[in-house]
Amino acid sequence: MNSHQIETVQHTFAQAAPMADEIATRFYQRLFELDPSLRRLFHGDMKQQGDKLMTVLAFAVAGLSKPETILGPVRRLGERHVQYGVQPHHYATVGEALLWTLAQLFGPAFTPEVEAAWAGAYGLLAGVMQEGEREATHA
Repeated sequence: MNSHQIETVQHTFAQAAPMADEIATRFYQRLFELDPSLRRLFHGDMKQQGDKLMTVLAFAVAGLSKPETILGPVRRLGERHVQYGVQPHHYATVGEALLWTLAQLFGPAFTPEVEAAWAGAYGLLAGVMQEGEREATHA
C-alpha cells in the first residue's frame, strides 16, 4: 500500500466510525448471505462480535501507517482464528462482505480509488492473518 491509499483508508474509516453498529450489522448480514455456513463459527452476542470487529478494524487502520506496530498482533489474531474454525477460503468471503458493506454505506463516495485502497488494506491484513494461521497449523 502506498501512503495515499493508507490516508484514504484512514480518512474514510474516520468518517465511518460513528456508524460502527450499522457497519457491523450490515457486514455480518452480508457475510451470512454470502456463506450461510459461516454462521456456525459465531457463538453468543452478535452485538459484542460487532464491537470486536470494529475494535480490530480501528486498531488495524490506525496502524497502517506504521505496519510494524500491527503485524505481530494481526498475525496472532490469525493464529486464534484457526481455533475458531476459520478456513483459508473464508478470507475472500470476509473481504467481499467488508467491501460490499462499505460501498453500501458510502454510496457514490465509495469510488474505485477508495475501493482499491480498502481492498489493499484488507489484502494486507488478511495475508498477515493467514501467515499466523499457517504458523499455528504447522506448529
